[in-house]
Amino acid sequence: MANLKEIRGRIASVKTTKQMTSAMKMVAAAKLNRAQDRIVKLRPYAVKLQEIMSDIVANVDPEDFRSPYTEERPVENVVVIVVTSNRGLCGAFNTAAARHAEDTINEKFAEQKENGTLQLLCIGKKGYEYFRRRGYNMWGENHDVFASLSFETVQDVADQLLDAYAEGTIDHVELVYNEFKNVVFQIRTNEQFLPLPKTEASEEETAGGSGDYIFEPGQAEILTDLIPKSLRIKLYRSVLESNAGEQGARMTAMDSATENADELLRELRLKYNQARQAAITTEILEIVAGAAALESGS
Repeated sequence: MANLKEIRGRIASVKTTKQMTSAMKMVAAAKLNRAQDRIVKLRPYAVKLQEIMSDIVANVDPEDFRSPYTEERPVENVVVIVVTSNRGLCGAFNTAAARHAEDTINEKFAEQKENGTLQLLCIGKKGYEYFRRRGYNMWGENHDVFASLSFETVQDVADQLLDAYAEGTIDHVELVYNEFKNVVFQIRTNEQFLPLPKTEASEEETAGGSGDYIFEPGQAEILTDLIPKSLRIKLYRSVLESNAGEQGARMTAMDSATENADELLRELRLKYNQARQAAITTEILEIVAGAAALESGS
């Protein structure tokens, strides 16, 4: 059994760790409130924008409108966007996203990976480090948008992808991220980012036009501006979803760590009391033995 000094040292160390994890839990909770508020406000706008754009694209005459972002071509050069975080201590959050990205690559882009025409665009240091260690081709350096998370910083990354796709240097872009569901649960998600996925128009829409919309100046002019904007919003939303999921995962992880520290403290205190009682008993026995020896000697 460890001596009393060693146990006291371990108790002090666990107490310090508990204070740190408790503080990190409160910080993560505060950040989660802000992140959750941002994503809740953006979701209705992003969903409605996507709905309007899909409606227009499904009904516009291909002869009247052509966009480089809807152009489908043989898939040779692929970029997979993987959204993780810059920091750890958030449970399996980053590992889950990275492994889901690998599963997506093996399922959909195994040929491109084998040919060396697959590249990864990592938003977040953890994903960048994960895939670089495994020898994947990286599309640029780590794109650190979390240092100053805003629409402008994400828009810069989106514009680089849009320009590369329009120039024909990449043929397909896949987006992988953790969608925020609640504090303890995130949904591993992958979506086609480019080319813009096509949606089929219903018979009623085909016969009657695009819902109840009145277009001014026209569908083609609106789509020219709307498609890049919707793609930027789509990437921004995925980053906000991942950011909220990260804070939720970290808060949950730190809460579990704090509970584990409490349990370990209880065990250490029990061991300390047992060791202390054993030491006291040993001292009493030694005193009794010494007194008995003195009596027998006299």
